[in-house]
Amino acid sequence: MRSLMALFAGLVLAGSVSAAAAKSKEVKITWHGQSFFEITSSKGTNVVIDPHAILEYGKIDGVRAHLILSTHFHNDHTQYQVVENFKEKVGKWDKPKVIEGLKREDGRVTWNTVNDKFKDIRIRTVGCYHDAESGLQRGLNSIFILEVDGLRIVHLGDLGHTLNRGQIKAVGPVDVLLIPVGGIYTLNGEEAKEVVKQLKPKKYIIPMHCATNAYDDLLSPSEFLEDQDPKTIQKMTDNLLKVKTDFKPRKPMIVIMNWERDFRKRRGK
Repeated sequence: MRSLMALFAGLVLAGSVSAAAAKSKEVKITWHGQSFFEITSSKGTNVVIDPHAILEYGKIDGVRAHLILSTHFHNDHTQYQVVENFKEKVGKWDKPKVIEGLKREDGRVTWNTVNDKFKDIRIRTVGCYHDAESGLQRGLNSIFILEVDGLRIVHLGDLGHTLNRGQIKAVGPVDVLLIPVGGIYTLNGEEAKEVVKQLKPKKYIIPMHCATNAYDDLLSPSEFLEDQDPKTIQKMTDNLLKVKTDFKPRKPMIVIMNWERDFRKRRGK
């Protein structure tokens, strides 16, 4: 009887340990300025989104990917060549797969509806616009939803308008929201706040496509940060956010990532 009880206790303990381990997965999010992110799953699958080659940010070294995503065709979102293994295999890194949120069809640009599984990541798209005039000014844009280790990470690309009910429903639950706040070409700070209210991210909000110390063609995140709870604002000294899958904040954290740390590191400063 005692041996059976010990065995049962051992199985319960092992189950508890394995459940705890399942909860402690970590997803890495790295920002390279503008809308350029790397998302790395706990299994090491590396996804690059909207790579740029903006001169003010300098040459971005050391980026490799299994998958490249592009939300639309503007040239600050489609510079795939900055990914080291884009043209040829580098070490163990084969050439990446590329998935674009838009496509050219019969001489016009339209949305590319994506609902696919790549390695351990599910990828979906939701069509939207680059402006508040149904694309008449700046064309189409796609939202990418990545399901990574049980997290839903949503990259809004160059969204230029608040969302309608159908788009909100199509996006679904959000854990981490990557949202443009720099205005001029996309949502400004006030508009971005409205989209946050619509999508209700649970864990993190990461402002993007905004001015930095190197690149000031856009507005800073200051308008977006106005009237936000200061306890929810996290200003980083690095450009890497490690997201624990079991992180459950009372309110979502607004993370201002520091691309400059990576910039200096790449130049040996």
